[in-house]
Amino acid sequence: MGRTPTPVTTHESLTFRSDVTVELVKSSASDADVLFAARVSTAGEQSLDELKKDPERSKGLINFLMRDRHGSPFEHNSMTFFISAPIFVFREFMRHRVGWSYNEESGRYRELQPVFYVPDTSRKLVQQGRPGKYVFVEGTPAQHEAVTGTLRESYEQAYTAYQKMLAEGVAREVARAALPVGLYSSMYATCNARSLMHFLGLRTQHELAKVPSFPQREIEMVGEKMEAEWAKLMPLTYGAYNANGRVAP
Repeated sequence: MGRTPTPVTTHESLTFRSDVTVELVKSSASDADVLFAARVSTAGEQSLDELKKDPERSKGLINFLMRDRHGSPFEHNSMTFFISAPIFVFREFMRHRVGWSYNEESGRYRELQPVFYVPDTSRKLVQQGRPGKYVFVEGTPAQHEAVTGTLRESYEQAYTAYQKMLAEGVAREVARAALPVGLYSSMYATCNARSLMHFLGLRTQHELAKVPSFPQREIEMVGEKMEAEWAKLMPLTYGAYNANGRVAP
């Protein structure tokens, strides 16, 4: 999704956000990419003809590949996203390694900006149940107030400490140790449709999913925006993914 102005709240030099930014900056991805890759097994060089045909005529093949988990034809495409989110989101994100490439802004080479994550009132705050079998429920107004106040106070202290060390001539790579994981960072993430499907299967909740997932809400917000962009690029593949339980082939 393109960049859109986001309402933010500032306190002195700090900026507080409750959203994430996802922008598709480059792509080479279409349903035809799946078809020529699949057809080469039986048609050889004639598979190149798929590039000139309407993919709609072969949506049954795409569904077959998805259903029977013939996954490699879904790898012959590429999408690059620019993402801005809290650091703790990126640390979860980078557990996804196969089919992904990342480049993130560096706290060694630039002074990190004072933009921090504070959840809004839509964020469920209370965990109930035991690990592996728990749910999140709404927080009370008092709990939301405590989260907002405590996080802002902590961020202010942390960024003040960071700035103090920089002013004393301490290297950025050392001073950054004072900063929390609620700090926003930015990165480029490149993937193919197969690796994105695997990501979405784990990092989003969906009524059509055969396998339930329980992602942290903040990384799910990123996943939802990436999914919306991918759905426009490869609508037949996206439809087959949903029709077959949102399981990566």
